[in-house]
Amino acid sequence: MQDDFFKYQAQTTPHPLAMEISHAKGSYIYDTGGKAYLDFVAGVSACTLGHSHSKVLNAVKTQLDKYMHVMVYGEYIQKPAVELSKLLAKHLPEPLETTYLVNSGTEAIEGAIKLARRYTGRSEIIAAKNAYHGNTMGSLSLMDYEERKQPFLPLIPDIKHIEFNVENDVTKITEKTAAVVLETIQGGAGFIEPTNNYLQKVQQRCNDVGAVFILDEIQPGIGRTGKLFGFENYNCKPDIVVTGKGLGGGLPIGAFTASKEMMYCLSDNPKLGHITTFGGHPVIAAAALATLKEVTESNLMPEALEKEQLIRKHLQHKHIKAIRGRGLMLALITENADIANTIVMQCKDQGLVLFWLLFEPRAIRITPPLTISSDEIIKGCQIITSVLDSI
Repeated sequence: MQDDFFKYQAQTTPHPLAMEISHAKGSYIYDTGGKAYLDFVAGVSACTLGHSHSKVLNAVKTQLDKYMHVMVYGEYIQKPAVELSKLLAKHLPEPLETTYLVNSGTEAIEGAIKLARRYTGRSEIIAAKNAYHGNTMGSLSLMDYEERKQPFLPLIPDIKHIEFNVENDVTKITEKTAAVVLETIQGGAGFIEPTNNYLQKVQQRCNDVGAVFILDEIQPGIGRTGKLFGFENYNCKPDIVVTGKGLGGGLPIGAFTASKEMMYCLSDNPKLGHITTFGGHPVIAAAALATLKEVTESNLMPEALEKEQLIRKHLQHKHIKAIRGRGLMLALITENADIANTIVMQCKDQGLVLFWLLFEPRAIRITPPLTISSDEIIKGCQIITSVLDSI
């Protein structure tokens, strides 16, 4: 299988981890040799309720017995997609009530950019330095990492960048700006939270100049920060909120939500302003609906903050210089990249799944399922500290 993996499946790096998966359940992933790995990554924040959660599986199986794909998005009334969109509206502040369901976070970013340009009639998009919003052409254009962008130029024009958390840069948002796109918490940069009401100030500037304020909640969204949406922690409200990853409960999904008035722009002049064949797929929407119900109807969100404190308590070590983030969206900042690499690889050998962050080589991702138990957290932290002790 490993030979076929390297021969027939496109690779994203020269040296993938190449763990051969047998099955996954709860907070554990099992390889074909029978070894269990405690999962501190949750599919990069995607498996909100862990692996093979009964409510997600039951929702999928029930929908499978009714119908799968029947028509391109937006033409037929399909109950799972309607109920999911309605539940999102229930938990979002007004006027965020209309959701466009797509297949991934990066597609949702693409749709949000199109919507902002169509709604404002402007072209300039402002993003933050060291941001990551996806890897399709529009999302990639928002990145300021030239080394990653250069091989794919030219990308979409009229993109400018500001420093995250730098208030003076907010004045660069002008009447020429169609939209400002920010991660609520910068992910790839090292799980950097907004400070000093930064997002609130960006929102106010957007309001003043008529720009659309877009928040990327693909990682912090769906309960990971102790609130359903990360922006609820920071006294602000976007004009468009983008979700993905954890919304699907382990299945591929993306969504962007705006006011009814704004979203109507994609349905006329021109018609079919944004289209997708499989967006709102009934099986995936059923899984997402089950996930969203469980997160909002259980104690998982307040428990995420309690579990954060447990992690912080048990990961105090001389080689850990900081723990950034909130809830179960945390990044260990080590002394250097070599230590980070050593921790990830040696913990894997000891049965703990960790992962890196995109732009911060000293960082180690800790984004376990929201359903992880306190005992499992302590066990994982003990593995990390044992590796740190050996460095």
